[in-house]
Amino acid sequence: MQIRAERVGVDGPHGPLLLPTSLSVHEGEVTLVTGEPGAGHTTLALALAGRIRPSHGTVTLDGEQDAAKLRKHVVLVDAPGVNEPEDGLKLGDAIAEELMHAGQRANRKAVREWLRTHDAEQYVGERVDNVPPQVRTRLLVEAASSKADVRALLLDQPDRHVSDAQNWWPQAISQAERGLAVVVLCAPATAQTLPAEAVLIGAVEE
Repeated sequence: MQIRAERVGVDGPHGPLLLPTSLSVHEGEVTLVTGEPGAGHTTLALALAGRIRPSHGTVTLDGEQDAAKLRKHVVLVDAPGVNEPEDGLKLGDAIAEELMHAGQRANRKAVREWLRTHDAEQYVGERVDNVPPQVRTRLLVEAASSKADVRALLLDQPDRHVSDAQNWWPQAISQAERGLAVVVLCAPATAQTLPAEAVLIGAVEE
């Protein structure tokens, strides 16, 4: 599987939300994407997931422009202002919502069993903002990857919760090793600490 963004840009009412950006995403690989605050991390993630229509350029899945297929196969993880859990929400309720979206059982018993399986049952009644950041990210990644049709995960700025990327980078690697395509969008300072070449938001291929 390949997701290809060619000179994808998004205009807003007062200027560009995302400058034209090109990148390729492949199954079994982690693609690192970086940009300064306000560069359009979430806007790019939404475009890659078929959630918004680019003002410029194209996003294709295996060579096809098909937003419905992108929405079916590409899942956003913890995207600010889109699907991040509210801080005051209990973790058990946040996971129940994720499991429901994944088409899985989401009653209290099922949620406890799921959290127990993922070594996090003790956090079921904790507010999301009180759960250790590395646990939060791990659980949200695992819940997103349980969707039956998922082929790609987009981790949107996990470094906003914790500066040390080793708290969440292994989760991205493990999902790629499972065969998923994984995109991690983060700040430049974080990207510099990771063993991967980063795509710069606003960069296009000539």
